[in-house]
Amino acid sequence: MSTQSDKPADPYKEKNVDNNLSIQEKVDGLVAFVKAHKFAMMTTRQTDNDSLVSRCMAIKDFESGIDLIFQTNTETGKAEELAEHADVNVSFLDSTIGSWASFSGKATIHRDRETVHKYYSEDLKAWVGDLGDGVHNGGPDDPRIGIIRVKVKSVTYSLQKDKTTSIGTGFASLKQATQVAVGTITGNVPKVTRLIELTEAEVETYRTSKNMVGSV
Repeated sequence: MSTQSDKPADPYKEKNVDNNLSIQEKVDGLVAFVKAHKFAMMTTRQTDNDSLVSRCMAIKDFESGIDLIFQTNTETGKAEELAEHADVNVSFLDSTIGSWASFSGKATIHRDRETVHKYYSEDLKAWVGDLGDGVHNGGPDDPRIGIIRVKVKSVTYSLQKDKTTSIGTGFASLKQATQVAVGTITGNVPKVTRLIELTEAEVETYRTSKNMVGSV
């Protein structure tokens, strides 16, 4: 969208969006960022009043190269919310330099033991606890333990344009702050990030290609 002055109404996006990447390059950059920043905020819709709520989740793995896998206690409000409202947002943040990734998708909960065993890790015991009845013990056969699979619909992520040097993140941050300060004075939006978008069509193309390779 442009204004009457024929300039884009969102100059930040116009200046920083990177359209010169292949789908594979976009996914590679995204996966590298997520693996480096394990913890995400998952936003769901509450069942009683439709309010949005976010919770910290640690990603466990990827499926089809891009879909997100999390472990969960199925006896929680989060599980009830996902059963009623499957649409979620999952976001990752590097607060030191302001890079981030935002996933839009649909979440499903899987309780079958084969899937649970596939992704189970011992540290989950610290979060679900041992109820002392020999069944609900936090192990892989604990009926409370399930897997959240987020089938990704689209993704937007933003990476710091200037990579960290041997001087450290302070150098990149200072350079970015200088460009922002200049932009404040001149009104010219700085090009300080790489804003990358994976559309719904691109995500589906990538997922299909990965599944085809996996089935060979």
